[in-house]
Amino acid sequence: MDVMGDKATLFETGRFVQPPSEEPTRDEMGDMGEAAEEVRLRVAAEAGDTEAMSVLGAMLLRRGDLDGAEPQLRAATAAGDRAAANNLGVLLHQRGYPEEAAGWWRIAAVAGSAAAAHALGRHHRERGDEPAAEYWLRQSAEQGHVLGAYALADLLEHRGDAGSGQWMRAAAERGHREAAYRLARALDRKAAHEDGNAPDNAVEEIEQWYRQAAARGHRRAALHLGAILEKRGELKEAGRWYLTSAKDGEARAACALGFLLRDAGDTESAAVWWLRAAQDGDGNAANALGALHAERGETQTAERWYRAALDAGDDNGAYNLGLLCAEQGRTAQAEQWYRRAAYAGHREAANALAILLLQGGDTSGAEPWFSKAAEAGSVDAAFNLGILHAGRGEGPAALRWYERAAAAGHTEAALQVGIARLREGGEQEAERHLRCAAGGGSSEAAYRLATVLDARRPPEPAHELGEVVHEKTECEEWYERAASQGHRRAQVRVGMLAAARGDVVEAARWYRAAAEAGSRNGAFNLGLLLAREGSEPEAAVWWTRAADAGHGRAALRLALVYARRGELAEGQKWADRAVALGPAEVAERAGRLRDALREELSA
Repeated sequence: MDVMGDKATLFETGRFVQPPSEEPTRDEMGDMGEAAEEVRLRVAAEAGDTEAMSVLGAMLLRRGDLDGAEPQLRAATAAGDRAAANNLGVLLHQRGYPEEAAGWWRIAAVAGSAAAAHALGRHHRERGDEPAAEYWLRQSAEQGHVLGAYALADLLEHRGDAGSGQWMRAAAERGHREAAYRLARALDRKAAHEDGNAPDNAVEEIEQWYRQAAARGHRRAALHLGAILEKRGELKEAGRWYLTSAKDGEARAACALGFLLRDAGDTESAAVWWLRAAQDGDGNAANALGALHAERGETQTAERWYRAALDAGDDNGAYNLGLLCAEQGRTAQAEQWYRRAAYAGHREAANALAILLLQGGDTSGAEPWFSKAAEAGSVDAAFNLGILHAGRGEGPAALRWYERAAAAGHTEAALQVGIARLREGGEQEAERHLRCAAGGGSSEAAYRLATVLDARRPPEPAHELGEVVHEKTECEEWYERAASQGHRRAQVRVGMLAAARGDVVEAARWYRAAAEAGSRNGAFNLGLLLAREGSEPEAAVWWTRAADAGHGRAALRLALVYARRGELAEGQKWADRAVALGPAEVAERAGRLRDALREELSA
């Protein structure tokens, strides 16, 4: 059926309808509304309405209909519409006539158009005329134009002008997401420069701007917000922001999300995100995939991903390839990869290379790499330099490196400093380092600290069986900590302290633990305890173990046991052993016993 009459009238009266069997979609309804609006504007424009010409021109310009928009905008501009002058400038710029566009932007800007002033400022900056650019961008910014404020901030920041922060903040406060992100980054860098001394409100402000930018779809802001939340322990929300950023194509967020999932125990999902990030060129993710496959024993796949990390510019790839080759016994290749990473400034690779050279007997070649790694901040390398100098008998040089490593929290280095200070008689300094090492988990440091504290204790009166056990002193607590970590001498000492308190069961438990771990003193003391309890046959078993390990007193005890049993030859054998093992007092007694047994045997 042909439709008669004015289409605009039909739209206005609602007579232009869809058949009842077809429900219009939301998009179709929007298109219909826009079409109706366009018809209305055309009618008004044809009647000479300047505003209608300007709005219709802008509508057609947004749609990309430059030929249809230009006459409308020119007509409106001729009638004095500044918005039309600005849009005409945009249209001409799109057509490739930047100078003519600038002329219309100038007309609009002079007439008070903030948008035109912004466009004109951008035009001048692109041509290198920064004074003119700043003038027009400032005009735009001061009128409250958010893009003008951001562009002015960007220009001033490029020049190193301190005033850039004010305009970046102004743009951010008006909702510009890139300005919010850049403001957050600037504040973040400032806080990092203050090395943790930034006030709490500054940290909150950084998070606020990252959050604002991230909420507006800024993927890098979402990444940084996720990192802040992860550091604070808010892992679920951190994961959500990482996911948002990763879905928007941020490879670093995909990689971070992978680590978050791995730490939560979901290795399979972690691998999916690492794969996505690695395929987008993230070297860290490629290294993570390599490590995952290496753990599974899939060395060829691991090597492929490590190489991908290296190709992405991540020096960890070369270091990890070195580790992989070293584990497989491919020493020459391991050295090659370590060297590549070390020359690129990878400090742990330099340390690993030095260790490899040292193991091969190349001490002179190892030392410079240890030094390079230590100077770059490798704590392990500083400790290794200490070992190297100590092995040469260069005590002062060794101590300097041990102190450097200890200051960075290296447990074994702190132990070595503590031992050195004890030798020098600096007990207080030694105690400080031993406490650090013991607190870091060193059983030897805990034992040595206990001995230092033990030496200061006043002697206690002997305890009787059944007497109430006193509260443990600090030195006993350190002995017990070392003993619980398997330190044999500490186990013997804890056993002795328990025996002194009359706690035979506890003493036997610790003596047995030490003896079973190979302590000859533990075996000897356990034998004494068992003999006092009337279990001489079992005591003899432990004394035999102690004597076989070189304990002279245990050998003397065995000689006496066998002599009492009438097994004179066996007694003489153990007496001979005790004489050989000593110490002097034991050797003297064992010698007298041996001579007596010999006379008895020859009688």
